[in-house]
Amino acid sequence: MVPSTATDEQLLAHYRQTGDRDAFAELVHRYERELSNFLRRYLGDATLAEDAFQAAFLQVHLKCEQFDEGRRFRPWLYAIATNQAIDARRRVRRQRMVSLDQTSSADHDDVLRLVQVLESADEDPSEQCERYERNAQVTATLATLSESKYAVVQLVYFQGLKYHEAAEILRVPVGTVKSRLNSAIGKLTQVWNANHIETR
Repeated sequence: MVPSTATDEQLLAHYRQTGDRDAFAELVHRYERELSNFLRRYLGDATLAEDAFQAAFLQVHLKCEQFDEGRRFRPWLYAIATNQAIDARRRVRRQRMVSLDQTSSADHDDVLRLVQVLESADEDPSEQCERYERNAQVTATLATLSESKYAVVQLVYFQGLKYHEAAEILRVPVGTVKSRLNSAIGKLTQVWNANHIETR
């Protein structure tokens, strides 16, 4: 049995050598909340996020023999999870292209959220609608980013990872991470400024 003070890398090595399910379960437990939150934000859908989480740890199980000693587990896990999220987004895009005439569940969820905003007595409905609209504009703009820029925004801005951590996860130079983030922020800023000017 591996002590609870074992590092992630020690847990994975122990699981690889012995098949000890408790070691694997401890890894899942350590990252359950953090990685689930990341995937929910990345995908914007709790069900897709749960599927991606399960798929990511299935890949950890299948690829644990390929894990290089001396490498850190967390960036490796995030690289796997990010790839699962990218695949999930591509599948969703393909499905939407096939069924453009059908109302998506995401649209339905947006309508429900808007209704809840209008019915809420916590804040002035006009202020809530304005905030909702701003959030929707940012979300829509994020969706137009290329997958490489979207991944950088999610990892650095929303997940709070350092540039070098994102670079390790995406397997690109730190400079590439910075340029992709700057480009994405520039696009978001343009949309924000355009909408801000229009509402004046």
